[in-house]
Amino acid sequence: MDKIKVLVANRPRLMRELVLETISEQPDIEIVGEVNNAADIERMVAESNPDFVIIALDEADRRPAICDGLLARSPATKILALAPERNSSLFFWTVVDIHSARVESSEEGILGALRGKTSAVVP
Repeated sequence: MDKIKVLVANRPRLMRELVLETISEQPDIEIVGEVNNAADIERMVAESNPDFVIIALDEADRRPAICDGLLARSPATKILALAPERNSSLFFWTVVDIHSARVESSEEGILGALRGKTSAVVP
């Protein structure tokens, strides 16, 4: 069984230490790194390829700005954002959603589909 790889990148230091203490004893979890500086998070994600990144949740019910970039570059990575002082946590992940539509089998239909024109789509 593969271990769940976790990069711990939340702040402040005390919170990061509590998270590390909580998960470090779990036999199915491997801590692949700890980030002290938010500027290093993206580089560490690229280097360690974690399954999860744990970050700070600065504003309740609002996705941290770093999530979009991390999930765009590493769509298989999941993000857990924690704000213990507000007793709040959010979980972020990406989902690949494949869409399809019938396209008219003609030059107009093919070119229209390439150009994103819905008039070339057959109902």
